[in-house]
Amino acid sequence: MSHVDVVRAAFEAYLAQDRTAMDRLLAEDYVFTSPQDDHIRKAAFLEVCFPTADRLRRQVILDAVPLDDEQVCVRYEYELKTGERHRNVEVTTVRGGRLTETQVYFGGRFPQG
Repeated sequence: MSHVDVVRAAFEAYLAQDRTAMDRLLAEDYVFTSPQDDHIRKAAFLEVCFPTADRLRRQVILDAVPLDDEQVCVRYEYELKTGERHRNVEVTTVRGGRLTETQVYFGGRFPQG
């Protein structure tokens, strides 16, 4: 699998809430950072962040582009069950077929249409 494929598989595991698949995709030393989470480890990510897919109505990857030999940049759009729509960007590092780090950059709301 390419690095982009690994990142896409992680998005799919998140949406499906397939914790077994996600656990296999995350390296043991995985680190997750977002405006709400500062360098949390794999266990904390799986406990706090992973279960949040239930608040989504849908999520679509708009772009998934390799930045170099290890990093993939993903821009995606999601809609909450409340109807709010947002766009975010993530830069994920992949080594040995597993995610080692994800940095999330929150975007703002954007209008319908």
